[in-house]
Amino acid sequence: MSAKVAVISLGCAKNLVDSEIMLGGLRKEGYAIVETPEDADVLIINTCSFINDAKKESIETIQAASAARRGGRRQRLIVSGCLAQRYRKELPGLMPEVDSFIGLDQVAQAGTIVREMLSKSGEAGTPPRSIVSEKSLYIPDYATPRVRLTPKHTAYVKIAEGCNHTCSFCAIPRIRGRHRSRGIADIAREVASLVKNGCREINLVSQDSTYFGMDKWLGERPRPTSKVDSSRGESLASLLRQLNKIPGEFWIRPLYTHPAHWSRELMESWAECEKVVKCVDVPLQHVSDPMLKAMRRETDKAHLVNLVKDLRAAIPGLMIRSTFIVGFPGETQTDFDELMAFVGKAGIERGGVFEYSREEDTRAYELTEQIHPATKRKRRNLLTETLYNCAQKRGEGLVGKRLRVLVEARGVARTQWDAPEVDGTVEVSKSLRVGDFAEVTITDALGYQLFSE
Repeated sequence: MSAKVAVISLGCAKNLVDSEIMLGGLRKEGYAIVETPEDADVLIINTCSFINDAKKESIETIQAASAARRGGRRQRLIVSGCLAQRYRKELPGLMPEVDSFIGLDQVAQAGTIVREMLSKSGEAGTPPRSIVSEKSLYIPDYATPRVRLTPKHTAYVKIAEGCNHTCSFCAIPRIRGRHRSRGIADIAREVASLVKNGCREINLVSQDSTYFGMDKWLGERPRPTSKVDSSRGESLASLLRQLNKIPGEFWIRPLYTHPAHWSRELMESWAECEKVVKCVDVPLQHVSDPMLKAMRRETDKAHLVNLVKDLRAAIPGLMIRSTFIVGFPGETQTDFDELMAFVGKAGIERGGVFEYSREEDTRAYELTEQIHPATKRKRRNLLTETLYNCAQKRGEGLVGKRLRVLVEARGVARTQWDAPEVDGTVEVSKSLRVGDFAEVTITDALGYQLFSE
């Protein structure tokens, strides 16, 4: 009888794809996949370490799993993901209860790693084994086995890995390595297979989707690319056009576009491709020039104001979703007021607000003008309210309109403007079948929530 394995996936959608790849390797090796961690002979916790809250959740999950097995049988515990990669030297000494640590480049080898671990005695007290490479270089392809963790009608497709940016608040480049793109033909093959098997929403993910393909012809150092011509090589614009040709009824939802790399060609392709949702996910982070400079965002306020204006002019019916950081070291009340005014005037319809998290191994870590936690919390609440009001205003404008929605669960659907799990929903008839597209009339709006007949 084969051993039973369970995976707990923490963090973002990019991490979820890594978990799916690990499960694919485990199934290929013949292991039984179980949903309940307590039933597993081997438990893999795929961690996140982007900000302090994510690290705390990862550590607490590991500790809870370790405590749960003390009174019972010998369950093997493997820790993978960003936490294992970021603290590859420190964790084996800090967490002796873990049997093995594996890095981002070992996700496709999970099945082999588990087999090797189970073949050894693994007596209690044995020092943890660390299988974490110093630098992350791996990128999946179509042939990589995967076990989907999403509902049949929606899927995440990783189009690139790593990041070349040097944002002063972010440790992702140190964790996931330099930007490296997959090929368009390989991605198109994966998407076509998903659509053929009933998928109705393709979410394209990477650390920087707008830099897709350009690492192959712009070189290592990212820079603003407002005059991009995809005839020089593959780009997000040419990827969208290729995916749009795939037969079938489905949405294409690109996520995580960097504001520095938007081009006129990309805007045109976004508008032309009928399967591409008319929602742009672009993390702006801030708008005050002093803050943007301190964050090393490679843009200034004028660029961001013009970008929002150009996006709305080029893509009819557009909604914009973004993320913002408040309480960055040195953020004055004037800086914050400027951000509040921008968000309200730009009418950002979907958004999230994060309090600045001081992260070691980042340039901002040493900055001395740290903002008091109470001030950060207050600013987060105020900006969140502003974003809510923007969503409410746009929602009220949809009342009486006929919209196409994707049924997410019984009685719940999403519009093209709402990404899975992070945005709003539409209340629909419970008679509609999950995974189908439907036409509904909007009758009311409450913030990010819409109601229909």
